[in-house]
This record gives sequence, C-alpha cells and structure tokens, in this order.
Amino acid sequence: MKNILLTLSILAFFISCQQEKTEETSPLPKSDEVIPVRTISLQSEIGTSTVIASGQFTTDDETILSFKTGGIVSSVLAREGDYVKKGQLLATLDLTEIKAQVKQAELGLQKVKRDHERAGKLYLDSVVTLEQLENSKTAVEIAVQQYKTAQFNLSNSEIRALKEGYVLRKFVNSGQIVGPGTPIIMANGAGTSQWILKTAISDKNWSKINVNDPAVIEIDAYPEKKYDAYVSHKMESADPQSGAFMIEIKLKSTPIGLATGLFGKATIELKDKTDTWQIPYSALLDGSADQGFVFITQDGKTAQKVSVGIHSIQKDFVEINSGLENAQQIIIEG
Repeated sequence: MKNILLTLSILAFFISCQQEKTEETSPLPKSDEVIPVRTISLQSEIGTSTVIASGQFTTDDETILSFKTGGIVSSVLAREGDYVKKGQLLATLDLTEIKAQVKQAELGLQKVKRDHERAGKLYLDSVVTLEQLENSKTAVEIAVQQYKTAQFNLSNSEIRALKEGYVLRKFVNSGQIVGPGTPIIMANGAGTSQWILKTAISDKNWSKINVNDPAVIEIDAYPEKKYDAYVSHKMESADPQSGAFMIEIKLKSTPIGLATGLFGKATIELKDKTDTWQIPYSALLDGSADQGFVFITQDGKTAQKVSVGIHSIQKDFVEINSGLENAQQIIIEG
C-alpha cells in the first residue's frame, strides 16, 4: 500500500512539473505586443468615377415607313441592308381600288360643278332661292376637298426613301394585305446622321449620369479604335419589362464602317461634387454592397477600425465617400 501511494505521489509531482514547464515556455499574446504594418497618408479629392455601359449602335433618325391607306402590297423593291438614295421608290400598293376612288371623287366634283352652274342661272331667273344657290356652292367646295383627299391617298400609296441611308428591316412581302399605318420598311439616314449608342443602365447609375457627361466608346468590331462621345439623352421612365433606364450616347464624329446593331461599350466619366478617398483593395475589410471597414491610425501607434461608405470600385482602387473625414493615415498591410 505504501508503495502504491509513493508511486502516485511521484506521478503527480511529475505532471505538475510538466505543466509549469509548459506555462513557462508557451508564448502568450500580450496586450502591448507591437505588430508591424504599412500605412499611407489620406488625401481627399473631388470624386471622378466612371460607369461602364454597353449597347447597340443606331442612328438618331430611324424611321418606320408605312402606307397612308390600306390595301394589297403590289411590290417591295428594297431588301434589308440595301443602300438607298433620297426619293428612291421602295414599295407600292395595288392602285386599282385607290384609282377608282380618285375617279369617283373627280366625277362627283364635275357633277356638283354642273349643278352649281345650273343653280346660278336659275337664281337669275328667280327659280331657286339664294339658300339653294349657296348650298350648291358649298357642295362644290366639299367635292373639291374630297378630290384632294383621294389624290393625296393615291400619292401616299407608295413609299419612297426620305433621305440617303440604309434599309434596316423589311416587314412585309408582295401580296400581303395591310392596313393604314402598318409598318412596311424601317430605314435610316446612316449616310448623313449621327450615330448613337443606346444602352440600358440601373437606376443607381442613372441617378449619377448627367446629360453631356463625356464618354469613350469601344467597339468589338474595331478593338484598336476608341471614339469620343457624350451622353445626349436620358430617358425619364424605366422600361416596363426590364425595369432598366435607357440612355443615349452620341458620337462626336461620324466614323466610317459603323452599322446598325453593332455592339459597343461606353465608359462614362462622372463628375461628382463630393469628397472621396482612393484606397488600395488591401485596405478594405468585410466589404458588402456599399459599406466596408478599414483600419486607420491617428498617432502611428494604435489602430482603429472604422466603417466607410464605398462610392465605387475601380480597376486599381476603391473609392470611399464617407468615414475617413478625420483620418490621417490608413493601414494597408498587417
């Protein structure tokens, strides 16, 4: 029994010594431990960020051409992609019915003219009253307007190019029956008009962009070229299907080789009036949406974690618009 108690005592003493040794040799963190870091000085500047938007090219004078009256399409003389000159005939209706209407109006005019002449002679003989004579004169005036209307409809039973440009789309073929105003051909004035890039953006970016903001456009078809442009128009309502807002970016010059439907990417330069700070990616912690955290130091000895507002994320830096008003230095490493 004594041997067992002696053995247990020796074992307990040995374990106690091992624990003391472990406590003496294990490195424990100290509250005053110095951690080396890298800092940079902060300097605010007027915010100049960018918005990237992409879309398709078109001109500012795309026009859908149609007939004034309905009928049977006699011929469509233009194909999609055709180059057309001003006044060139593009499509016609079958004129059988329309010419008959013109002839009816012409015959009706001739009749009321004869009636008016007869009423004038009878009035001199006191056979008809002054009211009857005036009514016959009004009938002549109405018939004249009806004849003009029939002639106008006849002249608008064919479609001609409004200006020099290209046929973008053809909606119908010969033999189809169309109503008044039915789209027949879409054309533009690509030979003389300015090109614009139509693009959809979010409501957040829409609120930042202003008309006349400068932009640079890159085109996939011509990757080696860049085109100066500017925001020419902002839509004041969202697209009901996508919920996006449309803006138009107009090229400052008219380059050669563009075509409707070409894909382009625009970098729009924004001119904000708020102070911002540009910090490296490495300085930002726990970024989420438009908020994040950074460590700053005021005395070069202690670090302080502060919340910041993210204005934009650029290619080489993060732009901060709040939270660093009183900071002198920000920690970027360590």
